[in-house]
Amino acid sequence: MHKPLGKPVTAITLGAGSRGTVYGNFAAKFPDQLKIVGVAEPNPYRNSKYSEKHQIPKKHRFDTWEQVFKRPKFADAIIISTPDALHYTPCMKALEMGYDVLLEKPIAPTEQECRDILEMTKKTGRIVAVCHVLRYAPYFVKMKELISQGAIGEVVSVQHFEPIEHLHMAHSYVRGNWHNSKETTPIILAKSCHDLDIIKWVINKPSQRIAAMGDLKWFRKENAPEGSTARCTDGCKVERECPYSAVRHYHDDRKRLYVMDLPEDKSKHSEVIMDRLKTTNYGRCVYRMENDQPDHYVTTIQFADNVTASFSMEAFTSYHGRRTRIMGSMGDMVGDMDELVVTDFRTKKELKLVPKAEDVENYKNSGHGGGDWLLMRDFVQAVAQQDPSLLTSTIDESIESHIMGFMAEESRKQNKIMPIRMTV
Repeated sequence: MHKPLGKPVTAITLGAGSRGTVYGNFAAKFPDQLKIVGVAEPNPYRNSKYSEKHQIPKKHRFDTWEQVFKRPKFADAIIISTPDALHYTPCMKALEMGYDVLLEKPIAPTEQECRDILEMTKKTGRIVAVCHVLRYAPYFVKMKELISQGAIGEVVSVQHFEPIEHLHMAHSYVRGNWHNSKETTPIILAKSCHDLDIIKWVINKPSQRIAAMGDLKWFRKENAPEGSTARCTDGCKVERECPYSAVRHYHDDRKRLYVMDLPEDKSKHSEVIMDRLKTTNYGRCVYRMENDQPDHYVTTIQFADNVTASFSMEAFTSYHGRRTRIMGSMGDMVGDMDELVVTDFRTKKELKLVPKAEDVENYKNSGHGGGDWLLMRDFVQAVAQQDPSLLTSTIDESIESHIMGFMAEESRKQNKIMPIRMTV
């Protein structure tokens, strides 16, 4: 149960990029609930912008996460929104020093590191909330509630689809920070551990085995069009007609500019964007990157009681927004993250729902269907009351979907069905 707070929970943000900014914005919107009192961010522009927004004193502005832990504990919680490869060590250190933790997904790049964090959480008695934000989105909350109430009888199988959208794929997993799985995490974890988690959460039974297929088919050097160049700004002869043109995406259409660190003066934006396209990966040809992430990925999962699920992650769509079909013994359910349609075989009636939170206006623009800030609201309450049961995505709850992801990668690479073992 949520309670009024006598004072806001305090937190230090490690990583002031896109995700760190989203969680920090909750504090800006609800200062009576959360106060950001420190930040660690190596990018001077982001460090300064974040510090000014949250009025963080200079003594609590750090270039690296290591510097935070050289100080005695000075907040209630740590928000870890660093790159994937920098989740494990700061999380372990935060727990050791007595901080509660909000941990961006994926938990860590390896199965053993995920298990180590779980063990350290139990050892220290601290709270670790994993940012499986879809569990907090009103749409998925309603889906789980209806299933648990028997709206479609017993769940027999699930089909879940994540259309990444072709330009999002190019931005994040071909040019962007997650283009190389060895330096970050495999795309099934980096992008889709949300989806594995939701499938498991809705079915609410242990997963047993998994099979996966998929590869990098299109974004390869041999598919580069004739006349293309190393960068979209190098006089590429097909740039104007290429659907993945960086000039069109970032400069002309002004999309996904949060990676560009643009100055406040909008008159300089065009110049800065073009400079970034000439000097960073965001301006490089999508066919000539050092990317290795699959651009299509399918998995089949066996759960207890003979429940099955299939999941498909696809780069080549013109749209985004997850789609789900759930087949039950007494009905079925179809949804697209906006509307849920439940059909009852017994009555032949169809029920259409558009799930929203009671106070949706406060949270709807936070991302992931309102899930980002609804997670923050629950995390603040869990820390304030020292009650992890107020969260649905504690590390105990969230680790299984990560192990599913690691086993999916093993299956994909070894071409065999892999068991999912929660104990080692």
